[in-house]
Amino acid sequence: MTMQDYVESLRDKHAFLEQQIDAEMHRPLPDQLLLSRLKREKLKIKDEMARLGNGGSGAIRPSTGVH
Repeated sequence: MTMQDYVESLRDKHAFLEQQIDAEMHRPLPDQLLLSRLKREKLKIKDEMARLGNGGSGAIRPSTGVH
């Protein structure tokens, strides 16, 4: 796996977590513990992408939602 592939996999995981967070937030009674865990994991991935310099791609893709 190249660095570019690794960064792309991080982006995919970040987007997947974003979808999970969005889905949970739209439930009638969102699980706050789950949301907290998902948000922490998403932040870890974002930090890892920033640490790696995004594989030379510039900036992290903007998220589609506000959380």
